[in-house]
Amino acid sequence: MKVDPRVIELYNEYIHSTLPRREFLARLTKLTGGVAAAAAVLPLIEPDFAHAVQVPEDDPRLDTGYVTYRSAVGEVRAYRARPKGAGKLPAILVIHENRGLNPHIEDVARRAALAGYFALAPDGLSVAGGAPRDQEAARDLFAKTDPARIAGDIIAGVPYLAKHSECTGRVGVVGFCYGGGLALRCAVEAEGVTAAVGFYGRVLPSSDVPRLKVPVMLHYAGNDTRINEGIPEFRKALDAAGVAYSINMYPGTEHGFHNDTSAARYDPAAARLAWQRTIDFFDHYLKGDGAMPS
Repeated sequence: MKVDPRVIELYNEYIHSTLPRREFLARLTKLTGGVAAAAAVLPLIEPDFAHAVQVPEDDPRLDTGYVTYRSAVGEVRAYRARPKGAGKLPAILVIHENRGLNPHIEDVARRAALAGYFALAPDGLSVAGGAPRDQEAARDLFAKTDPARIAGDIIAGVPYLAKHSECTGRVGVVGFCYGGGLALRCAVEAEGVTAAVGFYGRVLPSSDVPRLKVPVMLHYAGNDTRINEGIPEFRKALDAAGVAYSINMYPGTEHGFHNDTSAARYDPAAARLAWQRTIDFFDHYLKGDGAMPS
């Protein structure tokens, strides 16, 4: 079932603002032409964690579980995944969207682990008791929680990984939406980042770009005006600072195209390509010699 782009735009507004669910549903009903049509389209746009798992929680190839680490001001709960029986591995910090740690991000961490990495996915809402399963509640809690505390707690995962006895000392960062922007901040603010990847996240302020000393890979959705309007100036700043970067645009895709829990926004071909590019990028910089490709 093809979903009207206006419906996806409305859903993006809903998850990125404080729009109450009652108003969201009323606008959805008006947009789709009735209660029945709205009820039919709702499952296609809202997350379905159970049917979007690519790597099972109990995958026998992986060692998974929850750990805590210390940030500057408190403890952070995080999900970890790594191949069973592996020695020291390069690490990837996996940063969630604006709703805290959830089963989808844990699944992404397992995908990274299967690619041969020690993956860690922090919960930025640890300070608030952890991310609620309900996505509107998680969105609202995220909005009410001190953003500096959320960011600081997540960024502290970089030195935790870099010094971990199971890590080689090379740490990559990948994030989605909110996490895409924070992945770039990690590369600027955290000691120990080797390379960073952002999926449809906020660009860095131009004043911060000269502090970006590691290679970055950026993935953007073609139909994402809110995010994409900042790309031209960001590209100019990256060029001026001599940063090693690649920008990948996926025409015809929506914000969140990598998130397979939302059928209407998920684009399987673009998601597979973007993820393969991400793993190839990390393999080069975290497992290889780290030299710039010729």
